[in-house]
Amino acid sequence: MGIPRSDLEWGLEALSNMISIPTVNPPGENFDKFSRYVASVLKDIGMEVEVVEVPRSIVEAVCRECAQHPRYIILGRAGSGKPVVQFNGHYDVVPPGSGWSSDPFLPRVSGDRLYGRGSVDMKGGIAASMIAVKSFLSKYREFGGTVEIALVPDEEIGGESGTGYLVKHISKPDYAIIAEPSGLKSMWIGHKGAVWGFVEVFGKQAHGSTPWRGVNAFEYMAKIALEFVNEYRRVLSNRKSSYDYGDVEGVRPTINVGGEVRGSTKTNIVPGYYAFSFDRRVIPEEKIDDVEKEIEMLVNKVSLNYPEVKVRLSITSRSPPALTSPDSTVVKILSKAVREVLGFEPRLVVCLGGLDLHYYREQGVEAIAYGPGPDENAHIVNEYVLMSEVEAVAKVYLAMLKAMLLPS
Repeated sequence: MGIPRSDLEWGLEALSNMISIPTVNPPGENFDKFSRYVASVLKDIGMEVEVVEVPRSIVEAVCRECAQHPRYIILGRAGSGKPVVQFNGHYDVVPPGSGWSSDPFLPRVSGDRLYGRGSVDMKGGIAASMIAVKSFLSKYREFGGTVEIALVPDEEIGGESGTGYLVKHISKPDYAIIAEPSGLKSMWIGHKGAVWGFVEVFGKQAHGSTPWRGVNAFEYMAKIALEFVNEYRRVLSNRKSSYDYGDVEGVRPTINVGGEVRGSTKTNIVPGYYAFSFDRRVIPEEKIDDVEKEIEMLVNKVSLNYPEVKVRLSITSRSPPALTSPDSTVVKILSKAVREVLGFEPRLVVCLGGLDLHYYREQGVEAIAYGPGPDENAHIVNEYVLMSEVEAVAKVYLAMLKAMLLPS
């Protein structure tokens, strides 16, 4: 599918420019600078552009430290009427961390690799969508329907103040393609959900020299955590999803504990409070409300064995699983585009991690995720995207737009 070399070079230059803007989240740095830049880019390729600031109250409810940093949703639109086909990309990136071989915000090319924080997650996918739309609009003045590029903040902190706000208040398309780094051979048709929280244990604080006068919350927390996780893993071992997760171990719901532990920091104290975190991943066959009730029942059951302490459950975050039917229009059309352009059938996979896809599904929008990888490069030191995959995905997107918006 023909995309002029000049459009590809233009897209890679735009990608480098986007990486050069350090949109680190939290707290949300340089979002204003990024929005001004991409708004100008989208206007240059012939799109009408709307820039919407997300209400501060919505941001604060998600991340209090982020509320002083404005959030912007940038929506480029061309055409009119239905169907509305929307490319989605989040422009926030995680902090770079240490150990990079070069400045993470000075893009560097080595062979087919373009290095920089956010290159694969997911400014590379944003660039692919820009290249495809630029090529499409330059070739076709008349087409049936609307094409949109929606660039959002805050996917890295849950998405409620990004894609969540987009689909509820700005644009609810018919079809959405999230340009997350699935890699060329996989299409993510959904993702697991998650329930996060803490199990808090309250004992009695005392001086370390007289431990008999206290009730050591740490000791009880350790016992409760071990019993909780062992019992829960036994329960979950009987459940299995019917979908492909790209990993044979991924078909089951999971529980992980201890990613974060809270409590005393003084050696000579009998700690009166400790808490351990849990991360429960939810398959599409489960309902998130049922999972939350299940966690509560199990915590209550385990705590009965330890009357010496008070045990309390605290849910801090819940994100539902999402699934778009393999028989849906968007899956079929994008699969056909991959076959035509790349010569193979994409693997339909449920993503093990979380995506913004559930916000679309909650609004009844057919949505998938497909974008340039490698996907395992997200969040790592020396992150890079393969430029050949940016080009290949742009060609797939272009073929998809032709199939959806041009009369047959």
